[in-house]
Amino acid sequence: MAEPEPGPEEALVAVRAISLNRGELNRLAAAAPGWRPGWDIAGVVESAARTGSGPALGARVVGLLPGAAWAERVAVPATSLAELPDTVDDAQAAALPVAGLTALRMLRLGRGLVGRRVLITGAAGGVGRFAVQLARLGGAEVTAVVGSQARAVGLTELGAHQVLVGLEDLEGRFDLILESVGGESLGRLLTAVDPLGTLVMFGNSSGARTSFDVREVYLGAAVRLRGFTIFQTLAGEPPGRDLGYLTALVAGDRLNPQVESAQPWTDAAAALQRLRERSVSGKLVLSVQ
Repeated sequence: MAEPEPGPEEALVAVRAISLNRGELNRLAAAAPGWRPGWDIAGVVESAARTGSGPALGARVVGLLPGAAWAERVAVPATSLAELPDTVDDAQAAALPVAGLTALRMLRLGRGLVGRRVLITGAAGGVGRFAVQLARLGGAEVTAVVGSQARAVGLTELGAHQVLVGLEDLEGRFDLILESVGGESLGRLLTAVDPLGTLVMFGNSSGARTSFDVREVYLGAAVRLRGFTIFQTLAGEPPGRDLGYLTALVAGDRLNPQVESAQPWTDAAAALQRLRERSVSGKLVLSVQ
């Protein structure tokens, strides 16, 4: 591959670590030859942006790209980078961009968090574990929903007030629901939103279509439904500032990036298989040598 040529507002970053996301796995299945995946990076600035903006030469950074981040060097817009505190290592940093920013920005779609009820499906995954912690930090009462008892381990310690295996024992309505399962889960949760609440859809891990009785929704609530992907938000609000906020939380021991394992990039095939099997609780990170 040719060396990247940064534009005037881009820094050249030597990549030290990347993290894996289910969205990348899904894209790989239908990728054209020569396509290179990758969103999350942590590394070192080899040349700063020529405009003088962003981190300086030699700075350790975390960043987000819309693609092609699985590389030894990448050109990254200065506004998509945040400098890393000394106490945040490369693996922790690489786990933050897609999963951490997705959780943070979805939580902002509600009517504030203090004293609100927040429900998160897929709570054992990368986004879910960030969302549980950030919602609790924001003052919410957090309900985490998982698919099995094994997936429930550790979520109470992260800040969940209640952990449910499935939705059979669900009670009451919620001010904000973050939903990633789709199918029957989404259909049931449409009737569990507070009359002034919001349901944010950010995945469909079940792969199933959703059906529901419309009357159960419009007769019970004036709910707001939102679709969300992190990349839809980047043009209006570049990620650098929020990445700085997340890294500060990690440095202050207020946010755990939940890195389940960090291994060499040569183990990528095995790591992707674990992601495919959904046997991961948290984030998988690959180091780039």
